[in-house]
Amino acid sequence: MPCHPARARELVKAGKAVRRFSKGVFFIRLTERAEGEVQPVACGIDPGSKKEGFTVKSAARTFLNIQADAVTWVSDSVKTRREMRRGRRFRKTPYRANRKNRARGGIPPSTRARWGSKLRLAKWLSGIYPISIFMVEDVKAKTKGKRKWDASFSPLEIGKAWFYEELRELAKVETKSGWETKLLRDAMGLKKVGNKMAEVFEAHCVDSWALAASAVGGVIPDNTRMVCMTPLRFHRRQLHRFQPSEGGVRKLYGGTRSLGFKRGSLVTHPKYGIAYIGGAIGGRLSLHSMEDGGRLCQNAQPSECKFLAYGSWRTRMVS
Repeated sequence: MPCHPARARELVKAGKAVRRFSKGVFFIRLTERAEGEVQPVACGIDPGSKKEGFTVKSAARTFLNIQADAVTWVSDSVKTRREMRRGRRFRKTPYRANRKNRARGGIPPSTRARWGSKLRLAKWLSGIYPISIFMVEDVKAKTKGKRKWDASFSPLEIGKAWFYEELRELAKVETKSGWETKLLRDAMGLKKVGNKMAEVFEAHCVDSWALAASAVGGVIPDNTRMVCMTPLRFHRRQLHRFQPSEGGVRKLYGGTRSLGFKRGSLVTHPKYGIAYIGGAIGGRLSLHSMEDGGRLCQNAQPSECKFLAYGSWRTRMVS
């Protein structure tokens, strides 16, 4: 269970706990604790098309607020891949027969990526906190009202049903409609800003906090600090660039390894401090900023970079 920072330092100093760090969050793991009762901890989830809110709290304390960017680039990538593949199919060259990808089931790739990102965050939080219940705002697709089965054909409804099924394997799941979330927020005297792209507590985390508080209790948010998380984009199967260079040669592109480092990994550099690996060129590494993802340099030597942890998100704290 979470504890005061001073108590955590005492436990580490006494050798009764070990330090751990995961995706921007520091925590300790006890080494001598026996199994026992823990207080109920709820996780509120406010889904969104661009940004999403996650809150982990108990009746007395708010442990963590997360505002995560949604995965929005898969649809455009699938479209580009389809156009390039169709261009190859029209060429008068031998090719294999098309194979249908059934690994994802009946969920479109863009929908699967959106809800899969939420599920990865939920699994990560469950590995740190003893979450007993997930409170999720239930989003619904617009239908034309022609048939009762109209909603079942929406990718949103299919992805949502898959997400709930996977989430129930972690803990109990309860849902609230959007108007129910508003009633909870109004009853607590909380306000929500109109700009949903703003990186403030009142944009998305206010709803996730209200959802979590409805399960375990709470009236006033005692902690409004947020961890803003942006998923990193990797090109795993793009073996070369779409357009050839001079001489008709297509340069290699993609992959997740750079001179022994996994891309997205957190490292420390003598000049640039904490950064993450973006790629490699000419035997040197490309380092990127954790704040905005901007490139810091392209000539970092691998020997100067000290590995800290693997990463799939770019994280930053917002007060």
